[in-house]
Amino acid sequence: MTVKTASKIGFQHVGSFLRPNVLKQARKDFADKTITQADLTAVENEAIKDLVNKEVEVGLDYATDGEFRRSYWHLDFFWGFDGIEHIHYGEGYHFAHEETRDDTAILSGKIKFNPNHPFLDHFAYLKSLTDNLDIHPKQTIPAPSQLYIELIRGTNDSKIKEFYPNVNDLYHDIEKAYHDAILAFYNEGARVIQLDDCSWGLFLDDNFLATPDGKAYAESGIQDILLELNNKSIENLPADLTINTHVCRGNYHSDFAFSGGYGPVADTLFAKENVDTYFLEYDSKRAGNFEPLAKVSGDKKVVLGLLTSKSGELEDRQEIINRIKEAAQYLPLDRLWLSTQCGFASTEEGNVLTEKQEWDKLKLVKSIQDEVWD
Repeated sequence: MTVKTASKIGFQHVGSFLRPNVLKQARKDFADKTITQADLTAVENEAIKDLVNKEVEVGLDYATDGEFRRSYWHLDFFWGFDGIEHIHYGEGYHFAHEETRDDTAILSGKIKFNPNHPFLDHFAYLKSLTDNLDIHPKQTIPAPSQLYIELIRGTNDSKIKEFYPNVNDLYHDIEKAYHDAILAFYNEGARVIQLDDCSWGLFLDDNFLATPDGKAYAESGIQDILLELNNKSIENLPADLTINTHVCRGNYHSDFAFSGGYGPVADTLFAKENVDTYFLEYDSKRAGNFEPLAKVSGDKKVVLGLLTSKSGELEDRQEIINRIKEAAQYLPLDRLWLSTQCGFASTEEGNVLTEKQEWDKLKLVKSIQDEVWD
């Protein structure tokens, strides 16, 4: 096939990479107070420099820092806002087979963007590495909707009433804090920002929806709230800034949180969210069929996450190509692209595979891209 993709997506990895052992040890030493923050930062810098060189070697058009400075894909970013506090909830997130650590983010005041948010320096370092290489920097952050879901999680919700008697003020502050953060990344040179978003998974899983919490979510009209939070946060941005989103069903130590196809959210998420590109998980039968892709509106693109990041076993090449052809029945091939379904280490624990296997996965993605699109 010689179909050209109409997108400017390029070869992208979703975001995170397995943390190298030297970085894991440094983080442990820092937690044990046997090294300083400066020592840890030096180790992080070297690990990220090595990672970016590997990203260039595998042919990626966009580099991430692997989320090497984070413990979680989402919470570390939330903790960087004013008005957000890091506490231990007493209970982790419940995945299909495991429970995570128990960190969370709750309100400690009114939410504001912090101009000294540490992620800005993190991005600046990544950009400094890519400036002299044939690769562009990409910034991944959790979606505004994900912050809202965290703030209303169980007993966290009590803090909302304390600081936001009018919940509309909370929505406004989340939207403004995110809008300000995105513009700050832009001013540092970011031109591709990805909003990682597990919040929509709540509406896909029949088992969850059968629970009291699930029924409450389904009947609350919360999809419209999540949509508005995301859209308001990304409106009136510079024309040369690309906003993508990655819709995830959970990715922790090779485990998942939710199952189910995209049908229940397609009319909202696919038709109305004003992003440029959706990175979607399609690596297993849990993701359902491709029919909901017909709801993707306008000229928005979809990156099919057909290769799993949860296992090192390589997929059958022809099966992946056949599935791309199947998806093209619902969205034209020139609006489709390919990636792994998620990152390799959404938390510092990482998925159950080796560093060699993660790079072999990306090499397979690239070779299939080269065959299906040129």
